[in-house]
Amino acid sequence: MIIRTQAYPRAGLIGNPSDGYFGKTISFAFSNFQAEVVLYETPELEILPSQKDHSRFNGLADIVRDVRLHGYYGGIRLLKATVKTFHDYCQDNQIVLHQKNFTIRYCSNIPHGVGLAGSSAIITACLRALMAFYGVSIPKYVQANLVLAAERNELHIPAGLQDRVIQVYEGLVYMDFAEEIMSRQGYGNYEPLDPALLPRLYVAYRDDLSEPTEKFHNNIRLRFDQGERKVVNAMRFWARLTDKVRHCLLNGQADQIGALLDANFDRRRQIYQISEDNLRMVETARAVGASAKFTGSGGAIVGTYASEKMFRELRKRLDKLNIKIIKPKIVTPEGKPRS
Repeated sequence: MIIRTQAYPRAGLIGNPSDGYFGKTISFAFSNFQAEVVLYETPELEILPSQKDHSRFNGLADIVRDVRLHGYYGGIRLLKATVKTFHDYCQDNQIVLHQKNFTIRYCSNIPHGVGLAGSSAIITACLRALMAFYGVSIPKYVQANLVLAAERNELHIPAGLQDRVIQVYEGLVYMDFAEEIMSRQGYGNYEPLDPALLPRLYVAYRDDLSEPTEKFHNNIRLRFDQGERKVVNAMRFWARLTDKVRHCLLNGQADQIGALLDANFDRRRQIYQISEDNLRMVETARAVGASAKFTGSGGAIVGTYASEKMFRELRKRLDKLNIKIIKPKIVTPEGKPRS
């Protein structure tokens, strides 16, 4: 039996990525790209390398480009961390696993390092494959915590729950990570919303803006922990924006969402250092009347547009900057995209 599982990129529509800042956010998963894991029974346990793990290059320039794009570590470490985290969870919860071995491999066409959560998509797909192979059922909120644990505890990647929640739940989800909620139950409150309520959305990205998450979040964690008013107030501001967008979605006021996305980015610009290329992406989108904010840590933006004419103009201007643009196909929890 061959097991194939998928997970998809996500875009943070509004709010704060909530990397431990007790914020709120609304995110969606979309199927224009995907990470896939293939697992099948074999005599020995083997993890096969993928494109990100290759070690043969055409020359010096090729290896430098690869390191800049993927870093010094490929995706095998993601699978290893997921396997260990899954094993530890089962052991801690007295879940007996059969002794069969497997071979596992992954592939992904999610643009790397541009804030679309490609790494956590690989981990999510891997966890789904392990659950299927061993016949283990894990609640979704626990799955999201396990994906986070694989990255944060095993690989020491700075990460928060938003990416993992939306990639596990899929669709469109409102998340509340308030400190009282997290302290009481160990995870946030997650409310699925109807993707049909969304306005016209685009996602734009460029591969040459890849920056690791830890660089983008470099000193915000420290400033937040020290209680810096500017940072703490920004987190509260984004939480209020998230509630406003939720209200707009539920009350047929989707036309008001664009301005809230712009406000989200404008506040982010006040406390984060944003590169000129990233800033140019946002300003180019706004110049044609579209709204724009980062999908995550930078390198990709999400926004609203008013008409097909505006979308065509947006594509024309972004093309000149070597920026790709798509209309995201929202993935429903049943795995079917919504155009």
